[in-house]
Amino acid sequence: MEHTSAIVYDGKLLHETSYAQRAEKYQEIELTAIYQNVSLTGKIDFYNAKEKIIHETKRGKTTEDAHEWQVKFYIWLFTLNGIEGVTGKIEYPKLRKTTTVFFTEPDRVYLEEIVPNISAFIQQDKCPPILHSKICKKCAYYELCYIDEV
Repeated sequence: MEHTSAIVYDGKLLHETSYAQRAEKYQEIELTAIYQNVSLTGKIDFYNAKEKIIHETKRGKTTEDAHEWQVKFYIWLFTLNGIEGVTGKIEYPKLRKTTTVFFTEPDRVYLEEIVPNISAFIQQDKCPPILHSKICKKCAYYELCYIDEV
């Protein structure tokens, strides 16, 4: 559903206009891996293969843990594909701030534990209850969760 989200499109536009030279040279890359029979996919804004740095651009006015975990997940995907030593940078053009992200052993353990839980959650026959959280309104999947509310 992200391809129809105005918020996702706005973020993509911000990425392309904030780093115009990068957008001309590089394209997003999609990285996949299989972990415990679960197919994992990540779409990375920009990866500098020479320096082994993932760059993610965020449109928000605040930094968030979710941004950092997204990059850690991408680093883990690289590790699952045999590419070690990758780090990440989260770029906040509106804040004029950059955050460096490192992947630690506890991060790996956490992801290895959470992925099977998420997979089991997805396999359930019944949808979970609606959260009714403020963050939901900004999510690309909002309509999917709230379809019965209309």
